[in-house]
Amino acid sequence: MSTARDRLHRGGLIALGTAGFVTILTEALPAGLLPQIGADLHVGEAFAGQWVSVYALGSLAAAIPLTNATRHWPRRQVLLAAILGFALANGVTAITESFAVSLAARFVGGVSAGLLWALLAGYAVRLAPQRLAGRAMAIAMAGTPVALSIGIPVGTVLGQWAGWRVAFAALSGIAIVLAGWMRLRLPDFPGEEATGRPSLREVFALPGLRPVLLLTLCFVLAHNILYTYIAPLLAGAGLAGQTDRVLLTFGIAGLASIAVTGALIDRHLRLMTGLGILLFVGAAVLLGMSATALAIYAAVLAWGLGFGGAATLFQTASARAAGNAADVAQAMIVTAWNLAIAGGAFMGGALLDRLGVTALPWSAFALLLVAGAAMPKGRRRAPST
Repeated sequence: MSTARDRLHRGGLIALGTAGFVTILTEALPAGLLPQIGADLHVGEAFAGQWVSVYALGSLAAAIPLTNATRHWPRRQVLLAAILGFALANGVTAITESFAVSLAARFVGGVSAGLLWALLAGYAVRLAPQRLAGRAMAIAMAGTPVALSIGIPVGTVLGQWAGWRVAFAALSGIAIVLAGWMRLRLPDFPGEEATGRPSLREVFALPGLRPVLLLTLCFVLAHNILYTYIAPLLAGAGLAGQTDRVLLTFGIAGLASIAVTGALIDRHLRLMTGLGILLFVGAAVLLGMSATALAIYAAVLAWGLGFGGAATLFQTASARAAGNAADVAQAMIVTAWNLAIAGGAFMGGALLDRLGVTALPWSAFALLLVAGAAMPKGRRRAPST
């Protein structure tokens, strides 16, 4: 007969997944509402777009130092602080008439995101027996593809129908309810002991961690070069009017990828990582070589399948490499991920201006080759079982 310790704490893991959902929605929702936001706050769409940049800057600035500073705090206390940060950021965003104040609120949201992403993986692992740690991670990370495939389209429609402020007020309300749910139902765990706690440099030097960081950076950089500029890429293929359908295909494939990843990750971490890279490589080649609608949809399907489980795979690999220092390792993953988001927008824009849209898939292909070469070799560095 199984004991509670032998089972997944599904309620807690769903709460963590909901936190990831709120994080992604807070980050990406402005993209679909920029005309309304800009008009209401009396700025151009380009300035309104800085909401995304400031949010990413907050995550970059906070992830490592804030996670390191709170390593000794009880884990639920830190998690609740991050969730309430989202409630504050989205609440202020919903009511302010000042663009400057809205930027400050977005920065707070980014800080909360940097802290939250650093906590999720380590918390998920603690909510499961060791043999099911990867499956727990997959459940906790499921909020990302759900937000991308369902949350953002629904949030955009709500914002366009009822006003963008209503959409952000709803996000603030969800965060408050989620904080109450976590306070009542999520188990607490102690922070790290002050004595014997590895320094940031020692965590960075742990065997297997640096390859995972390089893999994450290159893989997500390749993704953002393509995803950020998917509209001109599709326009070049004569599919400018099908962007929503293409992104829906990507989101559905991502959800399927999460499900498969959750079922197999505990036994086949390295195999699943390699397969994800191969699927994405195939997608990049298809996008680079063919402009037919069938090839585009096939490529996006393979891309979504390869990318959907990536966050779970990379964070599981880093957690295994870091052991008790998993939260700090996750903060490093968060930093690499956000660098890739910012770098993808910059590099993709430069390539688009100088070489044209056809350069985007091949630059992603080159980065994915580096990602494949960076895969940790052998169990000692990044155990796969």
